Amino acid sequence: MQHYLPDTFHFSGGTVPLGGEVRVYALQVRYALSERLGLIATKDGYIEMHPDNTLTHNHGWANLAAGLKYALVDNREQQLLVTPGFTIELPTGSTDVYQGRGVGEWNLFISGEKGWNDLHLTGNLGFRIPNDFSKQTSQAHYSLQLDYLVRQYFIPFVVANGYTVLSEANNRLLGAVDLNTELYDLINFGSTKAGGRTQLAVGGGARSRLTPSLDLGVAYEAGVIDPVGIFDSRITADLIWRF
Repeated sequence: MQHYLPDTFHFSGGTVPLGGEVRVYALQVRYALSERLGLIATKDGYIEMHPDNTLTHNHGWANLAAGLKYALVDNREQQLLVTPGFTIELPTGSTDVYQGRGVGEWNLFISGEKGWNDLHLTGNLGFRIPNDFSKQTSQAHYSLQLDYLVRQYFIPFVVANGYTVLSEANNRLLGAVDLNTELYDLINFGSTKAGGRTQLAVGGGARSRLTPSLDLGVAYEAGVIDPVGIFDSRITADLIWRF
C-alpha cells in the first residue's frame, strides 16, 4: 500500500504543512474451517511513515487482527452471498507508527455480494468498537464495489469506502494537537475532535486472474470529502494465492 499524505493538513484549529507518504507491507490469511465458517487474519505487516514536513520519519510493526466469518447465505444459482463476521485487533504494534494504542478493538461487520452473470456488486457494513473509548474512537465503516468480468485477465472495478466517527477519544497528536480525522482502516488515532466526521474515498482498478489459484490486483483511491484529513490518495497492489 502506497498512501499519500496531503500537502497541507487541516486539524482542529489550524493547518500545518505535511506531504509525504506512508507505505505498508502486509499479509492476510483466510482459512476455511468448514463449508461455511472461515478464519480470517486481516491485519498485520510493517509500516513506514515518510512525511515531508512537521512529523518525523518512523517505521514499525502494525497491530495484529483476526476473527471469524460465516457464510449465512451461499446461493450459487442466484449468485448471492451474505457473510457476517467479526475481528479483534490487538495493540501489538509500534507506537512510533500510531499502533499499540488502547486495549483492543472489535470490528463487527456483514458483507454481501450479488452477481448478474459477469457483473458483481459487493458491499460491506460494520462497526469498530474499542474496549477503551478514551484511547480509540468508535466508527461505522461501509463500502461498495462494482466489477465486471470482461475476460479472465481483465476484471475492472469501481469502489467507494467510507468511515464515520461515532465517538471521540482523548489522544492528541504530539501530545498537544486536537485531531479531527482518523486514518480509515490503518490507524485509529483516538482523535479528540472527530466525532460525527465522515471521510470518503472513491476510486477504481482492475484484477487479473493469472491462474485458477492466483490473482493480481491494483487499485487507486482518493479522498473526496473536504477537508480530506490525512487521506490524499492511495495505491494498493495485492497478490492472492488460493490453496
